[in-house]
Amino acid sequence: MAEALRNRLALVGAGIVVAMVLLAACAGVVTPYDPTEMKVADALKAPSITHLFGTDRFGRDVLSRTIHGSRIALGVALSSITIAFIAGTLLGLIGGYAGGWPDLAIGRLMDVLFSFPTLILAIGIAAMLGPGLDNAALAIAVVYAPLFSRVARGPVIAEREKEYVFAALGLGAGPLRVVFRHILPNVLAPLIVQVSVSLAYAILTEAALSYLGLGTQPPAPSWGTMLNEGRTYLETAPWMSIFPGIAIMLAVFGFNLLGDGLRAALDPQLRGR
Repeated sequence: MAEALRNRLALVGAGIVVAMVLLAACAGVVTPYDPTEMKVADALKAPSITHLFGTDRFGRDVLSRTIHGSRIALGVALSSITIAFIAGTLLGLIGGYAGGWPDLAIGRLMDVLFSFPTLILAIGIAAMLGPGLDNAALAIAVVYAPLFSRVARGPVIAEREKEYVFAALGLGAGPLRVVFRHILPNVLAPLIVQVSVSLAYAILTEAALSYLGLGTQPPAPSWGTMLNEGRTYLETAPWMSIFPGIAIMLAVFGFNLLGDGLRAALDPQLRGR
């Protein structure tokens, strides 16, 4: 029963993620208006048939901006987590397999990064690099790379002591071949789950950076920027903040459900429950 419920929730999460990806990919086709076109005469109009999500203070269509915002949110999350996955996994593989001083040095570096709250560290890095989408993505990548390093390191330490590793070494395989050909495929399962969960948090972090003016810059539509623009109109035009907030919630909810489903599918201890 528990496994069936997890599978259903995973399907719901996968459905939400797929729907958002399709919306982001087809944003230029499905949106009824240009997300950056200003029509002052239509400013702060409530949701209606003409503007399903209403308009903002510049008369821009909130629905169009919310859909186009998914491109930025998913794009930044995917690029930053890809960088974090590659860098963090490499560090985890090196530290876990080599041991000794490389493992100690990498571990202490990861401890330094872990000592800062995630959002505070991302804000600090983005502030040093300067506002902009690329810098926000890099800041998010730096913040989440230690997670992948830690997730990779533990299984690698366990795998390097197994017989198939010694057999490969005995047959003349070099360390790189052993790590990437034999060990890495056996430690991918938790890393894949971590990717799904980290994508959800990367979306939240990008929204927070854009809200603070360190991420996406106006007039580009970003969920965080839209929340910032709508905060002064919560009483008179709450739709400016409600709909991008719901979009963030759905994206995070979808990736979290998908991650939980992947964990249940890839973890042999959970498959039997």
